[in-house]
Amino acid sequence: MQYCYSCHCWWIYILNFFKNHFVQDVSLILFVPSKVLLMSLLLLSYSLESQALTATTINAIRGSAPYLTFDDGVTKVTKTEDLLGIKLSDGRIFTPQSNSSSLTSPIELPVVGQSFIDINLMVPASFNSVNFSELVALGNWGDDDGDGQRSNEVTATGNISLKITDKYGQEVSRSDTLNICKAPYKLSIATTDGSLTTRYGVPNTSTFTGGEVEYYITPKSTVVICFARPNMAERSGKGIFAGPVEIWDSDKGFLTQSFLSSQYKRNFPTTGADGLYFDLEISGSDQALTWPSVTHEGITATMSNVTSTSVRVTLTGPHAKGRYPSSQITKPNLPHTFVLEGRDSSDNVVVKYGFELQKWFASSLMLDVYSKQESLCHRIGYRMPHVRDLTNSVCSGIGSGTYCQGAVGAIPSSSNNRYQRQIGAGLLTEWGNLHNYRGAFEQGEYWTSDEFHVENQVFVVYTWHGSVQSSGTTTSLNLIACVYP
Repeated sequence: MQYCYSCHCWWIYILNFFKNHFVQDVSLILFVPSKVLLMSLLLLSYSLESQALTATTINAIRGSAPYLTFDDGVTKVTKTEDLLGIKLSDGRIFTPQSNSSSLTSPIELPVVGQSFIDINLMVPASFNSVNFSELVALGNWGDDDGDGQRSNEVTATGNISLKITDKYGQEVSRSDTLNICKAPYKLSIATTDGSLTTRYGVPNTSTFTGGEVEYYITPKSTVVICFARPNMAERSGKGIFAGPVEIWDSDKGFLTQSFLSSQYKRNFPTTGADGLYFDLEISGSDQALTWPSVTHEGITATMSNVTSTSVRVTLTGPHAKGRYPSSQITKPNLPHTFVLEGRDSSDNVVVKYGFELQKWFASSLMLDVYSKQESLCHRIGYRMPHVRDLTNSVCSGIGSGTYCQGAVGAIPSSSNNRYQRQIGAGLLTEWGNLHNYRGAFEQGEYWTSDEFHVENQVFVVYTWHGSVQSSGTTTSLNLIACVYP
């Protein structure tokens, strides 16, 4: 800031007056005692030096430049290095210069359960891209000298943007809680050239040059279930059978979709049958945990093959195996949420995995004509399945033809007349080739209640790859998987 004091001119005049008359009056002071004379000379010398100093510095007094801020002025951003920086909740600050994070050595957040909103940066939480003028309008700037406080006294140019992706390349919201199973995340910040200028003050401008930076971030370590892996023999999860990367890993199975109890229904499985099983992959545990079994209305989830990194979950429940049952079997009240708890040696729950069963299937393991299999389902209190209960295949692409036209599979749908791994899109779509589960299902074609456009024909679904085709006739011998509800 610059200051001008008019009264200094009078001081200069007075000092010059004394200087001009000094020689004339020296004879008058020669008789003054030496100590008094010395003091007078020193005072006059100090005044003359002060005059020269004042005349030099009167032009300007420098203050501080205006700044951008994301934490009410605690962090004052006046250069590009800081503009591209991030600040964690424990006070640690990372800038492009100090950033050493990588895919193999990410920055770990200080608190369990944090989201990207807990990371302070120049882009506000509700923005992915913001102009500097918008930051000014939001009050995310300051000037310690008080400049630019009136309207139209501050201008800003430039833009800063943010993009967050998980390790699978999927974009992530700022409000999302970080998931160790999808870490490390890449937080990319980019800025254009820009400036922040106040009308008055010295200096009155902070200038920024364009730049970008990538930070790799991981949540604080905790014990979690990252994957639920059904039987994946015979390439039943690879190639055209593989699901979207945010749901399915061709080597490890279904990714955990939610750790929140209110969202367990997003996790695998949503369908079940007696004898089906899957493995949970555990991350962050250094000991084998204890897993109590969980039962609901005749359906039990039993844990076995326990290690520090995995546990097998086997479902048992109502079935129609062996001889045809003569009466109803248990009809479970579904949907129902099952919560599996891993406990440590002190019996503390250290990890949970939840899923919501929505449909239960009962197989007889016996071949028969349509009418008898339909009668079986009614007798046990279940129903014949639709195509969509079993698979998400469509009549296009690989395996398609006139024999599948009119079939309606589950949604999200596949791109071929083959199942594609999804959660909540049918029995085969979730579990794969049912023949892989010995004693649970037989391999072959399964009846559905969906009619083909030719009289006395219905659609059947093949268990190996979930393809749909016409039955030929309803007197053919096929398998059945009755379903409830």
